[in-house]
This record gives sequence, structure tokens and C-alpha cells, in this order.
Amino acid sequence: MKYILTLLAALFVTTAFGAEAEFPDISVADLKKAIEEKKATVIDVNGASSYKAGHVPTAKDWASVKADLAKSLPADKGALVVAYCGGPACSAYKAAAKAAKELGYTNVKHLSAGISGWKGAGEALEK
Repeated sequence: MKYILTLLAALFVTTAFGAEAEFPDISVADLKKAIEEKKATVIDVNGASSYKAGHVPTAKDWASVKADLAKSLPADKGALVVAYCGGPACSAYKAAAKAAKELGYTNVKHLSAGISGWKGAGEALEK
């Protein structure tokens, strides 16, 4: 019985938290550094009006690039691709992250802080 309960608990944890582990988090500081070093492709999934109001520097507007995402991503499938949306409670980033993964990208991350965390850290926005 103890074995079955342990197995069920492990299954629950894997199911409940597996999706989050699919796309590791990247901090604001690490993303800023990667952008400065030109080592990241960033995708903003907040919508066109939010994008126009201000986005993480170099970010691409998901609404504009999703139809032909491959053209907006680097040739190197191991390159860093980061998707973000509004903040920690937002899961819209998954659409872009999954699309990049389906194209074969292996280093796809999530800025869970989102645009709200970027602003909260005092980082500049690009318009």
C-alpha cells in the first residue's frame, strides 16, 4: 500500500509540475545579459497593442511572427529562445515556446517575470 501511495504521489507531482519544467525559467538579469551579448531571440506574447506600448528590447511581436515563426528564429537550433507574457500568472507564453520547440529548438526558456517583472526591475522598454 505504501508503494502505491508513493507511486501515486510521484505521478501527481510529475503531472502537476511537468509542464512548468518543460520550459525552464530565465531571470531578468540573465535575459538582459543574453540580449546585450546578442545571444537571445525574445518573443513577446502580450498582444500587438501591449507590444507597441513597450516590450523587452529586441523582442519580436508574437502576433506578427507566429504565422512564419521559422523566419524570425536563428538557424542554430541550440540558440536561446525566450518567450514571455504579462507576468508569473500568465501562461500565454506557452504558445510561442511550444511553437519554437516544435521547430526543433532545444534551448527554449520562459521569462516568468514577464513584462511586469521586467518593468519592476527598472529595465528599459523598447517601443
